[in-house]
Amino acid sequence: MGGAVTKSDGQVTKLEAKIIEAVQRRASRGTTMKSFNSIVLKFPKIDEGLRNCKAIFQEFDEDSNGSIDHTELKNCFRKLEISFEEDEINDLFEACDINEDMGITFTEFIVLLCLVYLLKDDSSTLQKKWRLGMPKLEPTFETLVDTFVFLDENKDGLVSREEMVRAIDESGERSSGRIAMKRFEEMDWDKNGMVNFKEFLFAFTQWVGIDENEEEDDDNNDNKSA
Repeated sequence: MGGAVTKSDGQVTKLEAKIIEAVQRRASRGTTMKSFNSIVLKFPKIDEGLRNCKAIFQEFDEDSNGSIDHTELKNCFRKLEISFEEDEINDLFEACDINEDMGITFTEFIVLLCLVYLLKDDSSTLQKKWRLGMPKLEPTFETLVDTFVFLDENKDGLVSREEMVRAIDESGERSSGRIAMKRFEEMDWDKNGMVNFKEFLFAFTQWVGIDENEEEDDDNNDNKSA
């Protein structure tokens, strides 16, 4: 499984550049996070918030096959009145389809929506239907962006191993160095020593307990009880 947004030759893609710029713009407003411990305390609420994506995912998974294909994603954007160009939708689909199976799973959909939130993080550009349709998700997505900004100490739009170690060291936990390295390895999928926002999001969904197989089990249980 690969999680990089970069091209195979190491060059930054257009989408990754936009994400880095968006993170840096958001960082200019500061962060409300005070420590890594304060982030951990928010895990249950973040988990609850992300699970609110399930109903939205099921609504746009029109054939109920457990993934959203390219056509369904375009329909999703159109119904939510998210004004992205065709090539932008294609880039998002490709970036979030980490299994490269031409379908966006539930976890991938969470990441995709959060990327959309970040890229459209402007009250003048966020469409009314987006705001009204997903009011429960906006605070959760904002918390995720805020967490990344907190970890990105030098505000370059990426989180380094050293930044992760410092953030967890400040929590005062025993074995904090080992914990920091483990967390960083979980995020740094392409092993280039730097974590971008997309890699962070995929790791974070696992940290708070969002699991693809668990979601499939929930669906199966729902079908059995129906």
